[in-house]
Amino acid sequence: MPVDEPHRVVCHLDRLLDERGMTLAALADAVGVTVVNLSVLKNNRAKAIRYSTLTAICDVLGCDVGELFSVAPA
Repeated sequence: MPVDEPHRVVCHLDRLLDERGMTLAALADAVGVTVVNLSVLKNNRAKAIRYSTLTAICDVLGCDVGELFSVAPA
């Protein structure tokens, strides 16, 4: 897949937050990133994520990477 093509990675952050009764602002505070950066991720507009941020999100939400992201069929 050329870099110019849109990715098919889907973020399930909104569902995970809802299941845990947590707000995006609370997650941002717990993880140490801005609400804007998490919003970009939640709305599937992110082009990259640091492993340290990904690890922190999973730790706070008590989830695995596979619960946070999936790949949509081609």
